[in-house]
Amino acid sequence: MDVTGTPLELWGGFECTVARIGDRFRDQMRETGHRWRMADLDAVARLGLRTLRYPVLWETVAPHAPDVRDWSWHDARLAHLRRLGIDPIAGLLHHGSGPRYTNLLDPALPASLADHAGRVAARYPWLTRFTPVNEPLTTARFSGLYGHWYPHARSESAFLRMVVIQCKATVLAMRAIRRITPGARLIQTEDIGRTFSTPALAAQADYENARRWLSLDLLCGRIGPDHPWHRRLIENGVAAEDLALLGGGEGTPDIIGVNHYLTSERYLDGGLNAYPETLRGGNGLQPYADVEAVRVLHCAEVTGPAARLTETWERYGRPLAVTEVHHGCSRDEQLRWLAEVWDAAVAVRAEGVPVAAVTLWSLLGAVDWNSLLVDRAGTYEPGAFDIRAAAPRETALAKAARALATTGRFSHPVLDTPGWWRRASRLYAPPGSHTATGPDEARPILVLGADGALGRGLIRIGADRGLRQVGVAADGSDTDGLAERIAACRAWAVIDASGLDSGMAVRRYPGATLRVDAGRAGRVAAACARAGVPLVAFSSAHVFDGSLGRPAWETDPVRPDGRYGFSAAEAEAQIRVHHSHALIVRTGLVFDAPDPDARPEHVLGALGAAPGLAPHAPETLSLSYLPDLAHAALDLLVDGEAGPWHLVNRGAMTRDDFVAEVARALRGYTPSVAAPRPPILNRALTSTRGLIMPTRASALQRFLVAARAAPPLATRQAAE
Repeated sequence: MDVTGTPLELWGGFECTVARIGDRFRDQMRETGHRWRMADLDAVARLGLRTLRYPVLWETVAPHAPDVRDWSWHDARLAHLRRLGIDPIAGLLHHGSGPRYTNLLDPALPASLADHAGRVAARYPWLTRFTPVNEPLTTARFSGLYGHWYPHARSESAFLRMVVIQCKATVLAMRAIRRITPGARLIQTEDIGRTFSTPALAAQADYENARRWLSLDLLCGRIGPDHPWHRRLIENGVAAEDLALLGGGEGTPDIIGVNHYLTSERYLDGGLNAYPETLRGGNGLQPYADVEAVRVLHCAEVTGPAARLTETWERYGRPLAVTEVHHGCSRDEQLRWLAEVWDAAVAVRAEGVPVAAVTLWSLLGAVDWNSLLVDRAGTYEPGAFDIRAAAPRETALAKAARALATTGRFSHPVLDTPGWWRRASRLYAPPGSHTATGPDEARPILVLGADGALGRGLIRIGADRGLRQVGVAADGSDTDGLAERIAACRAWAVIDASGLDSGMAVRRYPGATLRVDAGRAGRVAAACARAGVPLVAFSSAHVFDGSLGRPAWETDPVRPDGRYGFSAAEAEAQIRVHHSHALIVRTGLVFDAPDPDARPEHVLGALGAAPGLAPHAPETLSLSYLPDLAHAALDLLVDGEAGPWHLVNRGAMTRDDFVAEVARALRGYTPSVAAPRPPILNRALTSTRGLIMPTRASALQRFLVAARAAPPLATRQAAE
């Protein structure tokens, strides 16, 4: 395959794993909702993508018996892809062990998958590209070596037999396909991340680095009697006739698909105390830390997608594609990772490495991949689309995809800063030895109200994401010459955080005549509009009077009560008048982990529960834990969103319950909390645009862990 003179293509893919864990199956097509949304395919077409990795999985066609097949779902979607001009790369087994009547240690699995493959080719003879088995080596590791997935084996013998069974299945599947479609091409995916180590662990690293090539060596016919792993495979129960079948090279991929993730490359170090306990492991003889190589300084020049692509080309001499690019992180880091992989592919192509495409993976995001699907926590990572709304919403990754598909380039101010894997703060080192800030030349975000407690928290979280920020105190003159200040510092966005602290104040002093300066809000919006930059402003649930009897949506008309509520509503109106594309974030009760120097009564006082304060009327409310709020607001800013958006942790609670729970967590201090009272107001918020923050329970758990980590009150008083 000659890519000379042809542009680098952008492909797409949906995370489509069907994995069996214990006696239950997980289907990412169901968990991300694509199973019921044909319109997702139209959304992909609007990005300009013309190649899509798409599932025709064995487990979904014939889940109960091999002779009982249901093609209806695939018929409709594959026909629609054809109408849209999108060419699928059909996946037949994706991190799966097959339907219930087989498994990865079943010698009959290869012939059974080949039967499915032949039926797919016969039903859809226009399909020409296939991945019969996705990442066979990786699947064998997770199912046969580590025991995460069915059949939950934990031995080298099981692992090696699983690798060979899947590779044999690939060869037989392509043989069956090519009987019907002679020109069908094999796109074989694999994660070939490299392992690095200290000298004392060189033997272990050498073993893992040889092992990572097994699936591709098998398919390319390289494992003959002289191969270092041939004898080991035979000794672990692999049939000699299976190795002979693979030894002919019939399974040589037309394109090798390299799936590369930031955690793919590892570093082994026997110095355990330099790393967190959760990253410790061993080989039975040597204990060692097994950590991400990108977090080790002296690995910086030998890690990354360019190195792995070049290495794969030099070993096999086959055309390549990057068949998965995804990063479960903040939106800015997702963009930085996509940019780095794309740039790496462009660079190695210039050096003669034939890379045909880069694949934006997990277009619809993924669920619980942070635990390799083992935990059913519902942890969602967005992709090019965020599914947490009535219809999937385009994120900044979608905008990047559209630009790459049409021009081969994309830009965004967050790319001024390198990804976390390139910043000094990534390194394993004593806390505080590195700071996480963007470079001085990076275009900043201007943060107004940076002197407030919550404004400081917002800046802290932005800095952790590598976002350069310029803070301005809300001193009454912060709007003077704002447009000129934006231009002078080349700010690409403005966040007005003053609303966060005014919301905290009104909670602390119920009945006080606090108000939002609507005129100031309008002046800030007008200055941002003149400068042509996005604005994020914070408002409050107090623009609703709580009388709806249910949580309020963004589409509900505002019904404020009290001086503060009316002034907040007027501030929103002024912002909309002067900056039609401003993002107005309405929050619930905003709270943050206690400052180590804060007394417990200060924390509770911020909730209106300190001694001497008049009690609030009983109410149901929403919570907005500051770390979650900041991350969500920053993601929406990067995405370019506008208009009102309710950012709250999912799940309302009464204010009395919240205060009582916080009081219990603050050791050595028990305020007098009123007896439970039935709520008479419902000041909770929900969202028509997407509840994109974690649950209330998750937020409270993390908050309470931080609260308990603070010194007890008695210790503080003794110190004083």
